[in-house]
Order: sequence, then structure tokens, then C-alpha cells
Amino acid sequence: MTNLNEITYVDWQLKLNSIGEVAEGVDDINQCITIILLTKKGTVPHRPTFGSDIYKYIDYPINEATPNIVREATDAITMWETRIKINSIKVEIAETNLTVKVEWTLKNTSTTGIAEVTYDTAA
Repeated sequence: MTNLNEITYVDWQLKLNSIGEVAEGVDDINQCITIILLTKKGTVPHRPTFGSDIYKYIDYPINEATPNIVREATDAITMWETRIKINSIKVEIAETNLTVKVEWTLKNTSTTGIAEVTYDTAA
């Protein structure tokens, strides 16, 4: 558990699925990417363009799904997570799981990170 006076970053948020924890720094950015990619566009009432439409491509053949998922992820992250530059996005499809790996660099720094977002298509 982190006290508010222990937070060292300007940008931080409550950590998902961890009561009393905060996400800051690289963890904050990775969590933001996760939220962006797992939120379906149109589901946030006051921000209807927030999120991504990667879910639309889960029933496509892999050779068609992959480039569409990369495009959707790139567009959504570029629009909603302006603190970073995307280095690469890789898509892995295994049975009912779709995993999107986003390698990024924090703008104007050498700080890098990898956000791994898993979308369970069976859910």
C-alpha cells in the first residue's frame, strides 16, 4: 500500500485490481495503454471516441486481423496517450487470447516500456 505522500510522479492513478496501490511512472503509462485498448469505443458516455475497436477483428483470419489490430491500437494510443512514442506493436493470437505488445518510449527521454495487453475473446 502506498501513501499519497510517497508518490514521486506528477502523473499517477489508482492501480487496477490492487486496493490501496497506485500506478506511477512506467506502470502508469502501461495501465493507461491497457485501459485504452480494452475499452470499446462508444462505451464512455462523455468521451465516445475514447478506446479502441480491436475487438472487431477477433473473428477475422489471422492475416487480416493482425494489421487491422495494429492499426486500431496505433490510432487509439496515439490519440489518447500523448506522452509516448510507439516503437512497435506486435499481435499474438493463441486460441481465445489476443495479446497486443506495445513497445514505447517516453517523449523527450530515454525511458522505455512494454505494455502487454491480453484480450480474452471467449469472455
